[in-house]
Amino acid sequence: MADTRRPLSPHLQVYRWQVQMVSSILHRATGIALAIGSLLVVWGLLALAGGEEGFAQYRTIVGSPIGIVLLIGWSWALFYHLCNGIRHLVQDAGAGYAINQFIRSSWLSVAVSVVLTALVWIYVFKTGGAA
Repeated sequence: MADTRRPLSPHLQVYRWQVQMVSSILHRATGIALAIGSLLVVWGLLALAGGEEGFAQYRTIVGSPIGIVLLIGWSWALFYHLCNGIRHLVQDAGAGYAINQFIRSSWLSVAVSVVLTALVWIYVFKTGGAA
């Protein structure tokens, strides 16, 4: 019979959440979201190639409030994954491993991705591209 008095390996409920942990989890999650969200982009390209009627149906669905939220979320995932990937490249070059640099670069990835997403969608809404 197994000895049940032995200590268990620590898991998420033991660790305190830190920006480094969240940035790692978000990087993986945004990679998955980009893969799934790419289906929406492919659907748009196929609708565009299929003709005016198919593309009009696609624009109606994507132009709905739910479609806009999905596109904004997908574009944020794209920008976050890009910024965090650049951060990883810098670390792969041997820089940014000090704890304070790691924390700063993690928050910078989040902030820059939010700013880039906001800039893109401000442009889209001002030019009427989402309608």
